[in-house]
Amino acid sequence: MDPHRIVRRAVVTEKGTALKAQNKYVFEVDRRAGKIEIKRAIEVLFGVTVIAVHAMNVYGKAKRVGRFQGRTSDWKKAIATLKEGQTIEFFEGT
Repeated sequence: MDPHRIVRRAVVTEKGTALKAQNKYVFEVDRRAGKIEIKRAIEVLFGVTVIAVHAMNVYGKAKRVGRFQGRTSDWKKAIATLKEGQTIEFFEGT
């Protein structure tokens, strides 16, 4: 699979920003991708060395707007731990 299809976007949240101190970065990834594919995609896209990947499925929530009810989509989240001393420049502005 193409690395750009595996890593969909960076997840910039308060918890994700706090994880940067531990050299961990959070991404939304393709639901079919495994840990090894995620690791290779991050290494290719950002030019870093990934030590570990923790992946989890995030289930959508029920939402309602007035009388209409729906759900948000299910998605997969990956937390990548980088080698000591390496950073991803994309996250440094946050």
